[in-house]
Amino acid sequence: MKLVLFGATGNIGQRIVAEAISRGHEVIGVVRDPTQVKSPDPKLTLVKGDATDAASVAKLSRGADAIVSAISPRANARHKRAASLVDAARALIAGARTANVKRLIVVGGAGSLEVSPGTKLLDTPGFPAPYKPEAQEGSDALDVIRAEAMGLDWSFISAAAEISAGLRTGRYRATGDLYIPDARGQSRISFEDYAVALIDELEHRNHVGKRFGVAY
Repeated sequence: MKLVLFGATGNIGQRIVAEAISRGHEVIGVVRDPTQVKSPDPKLTLVKGDATDAASVAKLSRGADAIVSAISPRANARHKRAASLVDAARALIAGARTANVKRLIVVGGAGSLEVSPGTKLLDTPGFPAPYKPEAQEGSDALDVIRAEAMGLDWSFISAAAEISAGLRTGRYRATGDLYIPDARGQSRISFEDYAVALIDELEHRNHVGKRFGVAY
């Protein structure tokens, strides 16, 4: 498959690049300023684009099999302001339609997962206050996709509560909307295994038109 990946040099994006290329997929990496970042793989070409601009999404995505968004809700290492996830959701939907690309996968966080029916993790008393604004924005972006992405084969993948660099084991558990801690009450996954889950979804299409979470 040919993938257009927005946010290709971020922590999750570069693992998606590695996993996709290792499986023989072609990846076009999209970043806001290719002159300021290094490609994470010699086989990856970086191009300039903006996930919050529908025209940019459409221009870069024509001829692709899928669009993947791994943009971050946080400012980057150069202190450049983070993109709006809600604006990106709308632009990705509109751009995909214009480019006639039906498959859209969006990277998301754990905050919108439910600890019980109707109660999101981000609304629980113990949720860390500094992370609540970005978790809320991710939840709002999911709401936009659910409401406005009709006709697209979309998937939204919520990571575990703790995600960091680690090993690629190829193992993970998938859930629907429910938050899934392990036997010790923790919710963890490596960037590497999150990327495995994302490329698995691209290849096997088990959660089209759905959000799902992944964790150990």
